[in-house]
Amino acid sequence: MRRAAVTGKRLTELPHCNKQNNSSTMATAQICVLFVALSLTLSKDVKLKHKPATKPVRLFTEEELKRYDGSEEAQPIYMAVKGVVFDVTKGKEFYGKDAPYNALVGKDSTRAVAKMSLDLADLTSDTTGLTEEQLKSLDSVFEGTYKAKYPIVGYTASRILNKDGTPNEDFKPEDQPHFRIKDEF
Repeated sequence: MRRAAVTGKRLTELPHCNKQNNSSTMATAQICVLFVALSLTLSKDVKLKHKPATKPVRLFTEEELKRYDGSEEAQPIYMAVKGVVFDVTKGKEFYGKDAPYNALVGKDSTRAVAKMSLDLADLTSDTTGLTEEQLKSLDSVFEGTYKAKYPIVGYTASRILNKDGTPNEDFKPEDQPHFRIKDEF
């Protein structure tokens, strides 16, 4: 057998060469490979859940948003919640023409989402008078449904502008979901 030059021990007697250490080294290597494979798989899942806008984010007036109400087959379907405009076209069976939630599209339906209502009076961005429970529901649906499933394509003017048309000083684009660069506005 070969002997180690420095210590005079056989290679099989060195700690890193014995069978017991080889099996634990092999187990460690297998765990590392498994961890890397799992990390890559999970990172792909996370990437799939993030739905960035394919076009630059833009500002929508109420009139512009009305054009995306699902009435025209060739047009995308847009809906705003909390002033954030989502492309809900992939949910056409829910939001398209004659679909159950079609009343919510083509406008900011924040109040209706908070109240889980399809009443005409609730199809507005106004949140005045909502209960704490309704506001929590709104946040939950906004984060868990709309932001998780649909790409953001813009913001409503009411989110960025005051009622008199002056800029809303409290609006900070960089604090908004999926904001990347200031030139998006």
